[in-house]
Amino acid sequence: MTTPKTPRRLDAAMVELVQGLQAGQRIRITQTVRVGSRTWPATVEGVFRHLNYLATGLATERLREDDLVVPMVHFTKDNGELSSIAIDEKSKVEVVGK
Repeated sequence: MTTPKTPRRLDAAMVELVQGLQAGQRIRITQTVRVGSRTWPATVEGVFRHLNYLATGLATERLREDDLVVPMVHFTKDNGELSSIAIDEKSKVEVVGK
């Protein structure tokens, strides 16, 4: 899968890891949550399903190059819930088993 331009640069190792994930691999994703001046890590684990990219933007006619493209990791939590997380430059994705 070709990596589209994203508004923020992801680390090359992260891009390689995420693009190399195989359906069925167990992953752990850690992101930093920020509310006001407080921040804390949020971690979730599950089974990787697939990767795709979400193009977002305003609902007005404008140039396609203005769209923001966000990598989305789709996975299944241990309780069976289907979940998706947008990956940013501060996200950490780890393979923790198969």
